[in-house]
Amino acid sequence: MPEQPGARTAEGLVEGRRRGKHAVFRGIPYARPPVGPLRFRAPAPVEGWNGTKQATEFGPAVPQAGPTAESSAGNDWLTLNVSTPALGTAGLPVLVWIHGGAYIAGSSSDPMYDPAALTGAGLVVVSINYRVAVEGFVLVEGAPANRGLLDQIAALEWVQRNIAAFGGDPGQVTVAGQSAGAGSIAALLTMERARGLFRRAIVHSVPGSMCTRALAADVAAVLAGRVGAAPDAEALSRIAPSRLARELTALGAGLPGHRRSWGRLSQTGVAVCPVLDGVVLTETPWRALAAGRADGIELLVGHTRDEFRLFSVMMGRLGTFTEDEAHTALGLFAPTPDGADAYRAAHPQATPEELLELVYSDALFRMPSLQLARANQAAGGTSFLFELQLAAPASGGVLGACHSLDVPLAFGTLDSPVGRQLFGDRPTPEVSAVSRELQRGWVRFATAGDPGWPAHRPERRLTRVLDIESKTLPYPEEASRRIWERHDPAPFDLAQGTVP
Repeated sequence: MPEQPGARTAEGLVEGRRRGKHAVFRGIPYARPPVGPLRFRAPAPVEGWNGTKQATEFGPAVPQAGPTAESSAGNDWLTLNVSTPALGTAGLPVLVWIHGGAYIAGSSSDPMYDPAALTGAGLVVVSINYRVAVEGFVLVEGAPANRGLLDQIAALEWVQRNIAAFGGDPGQVTVAGQSAGAGSIAALLTMERARGLFRRAIVHSVPGSMCTRALAADVAAVLAGRVGAAPDAEALSRIAPSRLARELTALGAGLPGHRRSWGRLSQTGVAVCPVLDGVVLTETPWRALAAGRADGIELLVGHTRDEFRLFSVMMGRLGTFTEDEAHTALGLFAPTPDGADAYRAAHPQATPEELLELVYSDALFRMPSLQLARANQAAGGTSFLFELQLAAPASGGVLGACHSLDVPLAFGTLDSPVGRQLFGDRPTPEVSAVSRELQRGWVRFATAGDPGWPAHRPERRLTRVLDIESKTLPYPEEASRRIWERHDPAPFDLAQGTVP
């Protein structure tokens, strides 16, 4: 049998496995397991080892929250995976994937994130697990906030130390992520500790979800009260991670009952997100970049046309939203007091459900994505923008161009379980063409900082529209852009005054 591939990292030797012409390493620890005395702490440096560590299986995911959460055995949560086209070479561009999952779920082992096609195109692909849900993002007294972001920084530091052993260039690192992964990267853009750890960034569907310390503390107190503990590290460390994850799931399901105190957060279905704690994260990335307190970089930004449709379908609510619900959504999420009137004036024929989907799509993903591109450009960076308008054919058109549809297209994983659900067992030639274009855009951008279409600049606002016939056009969501002009995504906060 051929010898299995090996690499010498700063911590010790690892042995992976061959996958065709590629070498694949899985479950490599980049920090010590955050359990026992390390629970709720910043990631601790991984201890080296003697001999050779087998790196052939994915590491376990942190306990997850949410309706589709899955449990996994083991507590070595802080691991990463490397797929390389050429061990023994040097200088290959590196792409580091940070998965999404609403900051409460997700794992690098998802087949949708299979790196084979990207590795085949010449990239060294790294994917990471990081703490999510209670372990990663609940504000715990006596512990650092945003532990999931600190994990991501530790993983990127590992890449700087070790990626050359896998053929990668530590000076050519692109971070990429979608949804919560994109929101994480937006935060990393402005964090001092993350400077110099990556050169470029790809972000799909950047969420506007960040919260104030006051709101995060209130959420933590309610969650801790559900398990009869104080919201501090000592007390919560005595509660099993799986139990805390279950309680966070239950709290998320009951969020609408907290509308009077938690305002906009109560309508999102997720009780936690990155916290503006004043230490790890001091301000929103939109404000930091626009004010010149962070440097712009080469940035590829995208969103889908029908971002919120996925959630309408998952909740079983498609076709049932009422005028009262649209009124509440507009009152909570439109960027100004007269924003509801602006939406109705811009879309006079829209049904209540269409208005609700518009404002949720804009507030939660589309406008944070657009405004991150603009703020990065204002900070001296170069931003490229796309919108996916291709509808998911396997849904019979119901899902439209929904949230997450772009992920299997970019990875080329149309045959993954999620890919099959969205595109069917035999993707159409049009779907395959969009997948090839988006994948080429990723590879070109990670290699040379140019996805293959013009940069998005204020005077022309050029955007690549990916569809059956892809085109480069002025930004297609012009009405929403005008409504949100000069209004950065504001952090979630404790509700003040009357809530609609």
